[in-house]
Amino acid sequence: MGQCGITSSKTVLVFLNLIFWAAAGILCYVGAYVFITYDDYDHFFEDVYTLIPAVTIIAVGGLLFIIGLIGCCATIRESRSGLATFVVLLLLVFVTEVAVVVFGYIYRSKVEDEVNHSIQKVYNEYNGTNTDAPSRAIDYVQRQLHCCGIHNYSDWRNTRWFNESRNNSVPVSCCKPNISNCTGSLAHPGDLYPEGCEALVVKKLKEIIMYVIWAALTFAAIQVFGMLCAFVVLCRRSRDPAYELLMTGGTYA
Repeated sequence: MGQCGITSSKTVLVFLNLIFWAAAGILCYVGAYVFITYDDYDHFFEDVYTLIPAVTIIAVGGLLFIIGLIGCCATIRESRSGLATFVVLLLLVFVTEVAVVVFGYIYRSKVEDEVNHSIQKVYNEYNGTNTDAPSRAIDYVQRQLHCCGIHNYSDWRNTRWFNESRNNSVPVSCCKPNISNCTGSLAHPGDLYPEGCEALVVKKLKEIIMYVIWAALTFAAIQVFGMLCAFVVLCRRSRDPAYELLMTGGTYA
């Protein structure tokens, strides 16, 4: 029974290490996704510290790959010191992921204030050229989120670009995709997206941060299970004679 229990714990631990390698790849992907998406919305969110959870989760992904390697080697070689190192590193990563969750919730609560503070400035900087970064950002957001203006398309009347162009129109990025020959004219409001971008940008940024939070929570739970399995193997190694026989290849007398 002892030998069977130990073998079972080791099998689960090896399987968990394979999961840790997969988790490392997923966490790095989530972190990279946040970086790429943030680059599309960075004009609406000036606080670069929002990227701390993404940076941390990429670092955790890299560390999880190393931990999975240590865990596999320690489990196969039945190394007590290796398993102890494995548990300590898992505990360190677990604490880091808890910190990511806390920071994620803190920054998530700040998103709305940040967007409210910066979005009017970005719209005022719009000049309609593709070489201008704020203009590209606004056109991208309006096309991707199917929105127009800050609260609705009428907000464009208060922008410098609208007053200088004097053609009573908004950018063509406000046009619905199913409308042909749309010029953005306010004389045809039915051709334009009715919803403003501010609320949708806030919603999108909050969703991005939630991806990080859920990824951290999910793999933190898996790591707790990994630590428990490692503890089981470590405890049985010190208490169960069958474990020593597994290492030496001996048999009971």
